[in-house]
Amino acid sequence: MSDWTTHRIGTGHDGLAAYAVHAAQSQGRLVPEPESRTRTPFQRDRDRIVHSTAFRRLKHKTQVFVAYEGDHYRTRLTHTIEVSQIARAFARALRLDEDLTEAIALVHDFGHTPFGHAGERALDRRLKAFGGFDHNAQSLRIVTSLERRYAEFDGLNLTFETLEGLVKHNGPLTGPHAVSTHPVPPQIEVFDARFPLALDRFASLEAQAAAISDDIAYNTHDLDDGLRAGLIALEDLEQLDLAGDILREVRARHPGLDPVRTGHEIMRRHITRLVEDVIASTLERLAEDGIGSVEDVRMAARTVVDFSPRMRSQVAQTRAFLFKRVYRNPAVFGTMERAERVVEQMFDRFVERPDLLPDGWAEKAAELPPERLVRHVGDYLSGMTDSFALAEHRRLFDDTPDLR
Repeated sequence: MSDWTTHRIGTGHDGLAAYAVHAAQSQGRLVPEPESRTRTPFQRDRDRIVHSTAFRRLKHKTQVFVAYEGDHYRTRLTHTIEVSQIARAFARALRLDEDLTEAIALVHDFGHTPFGHAGERALDRRLKAFGGFDHNAQSLRIVTSLERRYAEFDGLNLTFETLEGLVKHNGPLTGPHAVSTHPVPPQIEVFDARFPLALDRFASLEAQAAAISDDIAYNTHDLDDGLRAGLIALEDLEQLDLAGDILREVRARHPGLDPVRTGHEIMRRHITRLVEDVIASTLERLAEDGIGSVEDVRMAARTVVDFSPRMRSQVAQTRAFLFKRVYRNPAVFGTMERAERVVEQMFDRFVERPDLLPDGWAEKAAELPPERLVRHVGDYLSGMTDSFALAEHRRLFDDTPDLR
């Protein structure tokens, strides 16, 4: 691991690194706009994201546990805020643009459906013949088309750098370093033809910082919510290399500490270890790969902001544990199966009877051919919160399930 004394760690008062994205050199927006006299382009992006309807809807969208199962479980909004907080810490330490990093972190989950990944699975099945459903592609669709707030354009008209980060924060979509063998979602291909996002190249370090912050946030807070829900116990963490080591450390330092505080102490240390590992590993990669500019980052042969190999293995172990003990727990999985049926039933009904869509949506649906109607219905359903989805299902059907 890198010796931090040989590297300059940012404090927020020492300027941007050469490999950071500089707002003055932004590649601009699809629709040109006059510059703000008081904010950088990335500050404006962040502000537009926070004031959007899609951002507000995140407060009632499931992370793991359906939102009304308890007041203290994470929702998609609180998850997003946690990701943003961690991402800003990386941006400050690595001397990146904090506003761009925050904007990408705040927008990264806009395309998630009601009921978390359950809703996404349901829509993907129904839209399989029409390009499927991908929450990342839907995020792009929201910020480039579906949000309609401004007089001069649809969407939020975000900068190239924020859109690039939204689309490619997990890595390139095409080329030798593509993160997936799946075809590029058609929504991304269509937009890329209008406003090229260099899909074969890596995104900025700001985007990479947002992406790994997502991993850190959910690997930690899903353990925390699993403990809160009683799906796992503190003793279960002993089998994990990272959380188990921290558990032993906390018990040695604070013998007799009550279980609730023990859990909180584990989680705060869990985040700290992950964050410090990423900073040290990233500094090593920057030096090893000779990264001295944004262009170097985009042309790199690997992700630069990343865990060390040892920590990557521990994170994978934690993720496998969460799948087995939390995500695939019969209680959670049963709820999500019922949620999938709710989404599928509404999709089928709206495609069969588009006149049942609300005002505005129904009028537009009447003008669409079948292949565009199904995407239109998908747009409507994916934007729903959990509570609104259940209310709409009750409006359409007499047998809405209890998802508690």
